[in-house]
Amino acid sequence: MKIKVGELQFRPFITKEKIVERVAALGEQISKDYEGKRPLFLGVLNGSFIFAADLFRTITTDAEISFIKLASYKGTTSTGNVITAIGLEENLHDRHIILVEDIIDTGKTLSSFMPDLLSRGPASVKIATFLTKPEALKYDIKADYCAFEIENKFVVGYGLDYDGYGRNIPELYILDTQ
Repeated sequence: MKIKVGELQFRPFITKEKIVERVAALGEQISKDYEGKRPLFLGVLNGSFIFAADLFRTITTDAEISFIKLASYKGTTSTGNVITAIGLEENLHDRHIILVEDIIDTGKTLSSFMPDLLSRGPASVKIATFLTKPEALKYDIKADYCAFEIENKFVVGYGLDYDGYGRNIPELYILDTQ
């Protein structure tokens, strides 16, 4: 069943059940990889908040979570400018950081943020993302944990939005271009 978000039509893409299954698998892998390391999950707002919460609930090792706000989207396209709206307050020195993103497409947002993050002296930094768009990648950013690789199409749902709307849809929908 198609849905409308704003003036755009979207069609079903990834079901809620498939999302739950993949997030649980990522959580299991991360829990094994970080057993005894007490990682700090750092969610990138606004888009990652649902994925970050669902992923964090699957983690079985001691861990903490915090958030930072970075943005580069307006409408359906990247603006090319990364805006930091909420900064980090945690001491990251010698911490194992898992940066949690909703989507990596061009890689601009994380590429712009990574030097600041690394300057804080973490023991390690890994990236967990709900989605990647390999065709759109323009910067040297690679996810260590990825739920889904998708084509270079615009999607909404599961935290991803169109001009602020559609984040609350529990499935993933793709822009209907027909």
